[in-house]
Amino acid sequence: MDKLKGIKVLIVDDEPAIIDFLTMGLVNEGFEVMSAADGMAAMNIVKTFQPHIAILDIMMPGMDGLELSRMLKKTSNTAVIMLTAKDEVELRVKALIEGADDYMMKPFSFEELLARIYARIRNQFPHLFDEVVLGPFRIDDRSREIVYKEEPLKLSATEYELLKLLVLHHGTVLSKTRILDQVWGYDFYGEENIVEVYIRSLREKLKDKEHKVIRTVRGAGYRVDLG
Repeated sequence: MDKLKGIKVLIVDDEPAIIDFLTMGLVNEGFEVMSAADGMAAMNIVKTFQPHIAILDIMMPGMDGLELSRMLKKTSNTAVIMLTAKDEVELRVKALIEGADDYMMKPFSFEELLARIYARIRNQFPHLFDEVVLGPFRIDDRSREIVYKEEPLKLSATEYELLKLLVLHHGTVLSKTRILDQVWGYDFYGEENIVEVYIRSLREKLKDKEHKVIRTVRGAGYRVDLG
């Protein structure tokens, strides 16, 4: 994914298998990746590498992820995503209070982690993320245009935001409530079925009669599959 070259990700975890798994996946997506097995080694890398995103395991020997996160926030503009075990609720809350930007619970899907990385880049480094290519989609925030299979889509402002949200979170089911919050805003008091209306319109424009691009997950929400 050439549009993401130049975005730097630091992985800090004391489990080599996780480092190998994430490194392979992120490099294939076009990111520059470096890794460390502990906090002190990570801080030495930060000085020269200057990552945009740091993916930190909370529980590590020596300097744990919480302390490393605090140091990163004091010395850099790095966005921090914490990796935690399911039973570490108090640590997750503490991490967010002390400045972490997001967290993922182990085990996690690579697709969801990728979506969260995209979200952090868009929020914190929007100048790096003017255009992104995902499967048959090309999203250009500068022109507010989405191209699908080399054909520009004629979208309203709301349709653009909705399709962009779904594509950037491809592979992840988004509930109607989450879609309403992120596209229409937290102060929207209309009916949830407005999402269905817009999904129907997007499917028509994508020529997605069989709902293979935007899938309905009954009782859960909607998911884009890139095919």
